[in-house]
Amino acid sequence: MDKVMRLASEKGVVIFTKSSCCLCYAVKILFQEIGVSPVVHEIDNDPDGREMEKALTRLGCKAPVPAVFIGGKLMGSTNEIMSMHLSGSLTQLLKPYQTSSLS
Repeated sequence: MDKVMRLASEKGVVIFTKSSCCLCYAVKILFQEIGVSPVVHEIDNDPDGREMEKALTRLGCKAPVPAVFIGGKLMGSTNEIMSMHLSGSLTQLLKPYQTSSLS
């Protein structure tokens, strides 16, 4: 749990994923299209991956990946992120983390 929280707080936008997860890929692309470069931790490539997955579930993620943290706070997984995106609230939340080279 400590490792997950430490990594989740290291940058403004952090996503925990698995390398073979298509929904994780979709969420990463969404953030890139919004103009945000998230820090991505592929837990299946981490020696502590199983424990990290359990910790993400204990934190409240219905699906352990993708787990999206913004400003160190757990926002949720694919369903929550897509709902926020469709309502327009995700873009507002991500404004401080957008790169200035957005066209």
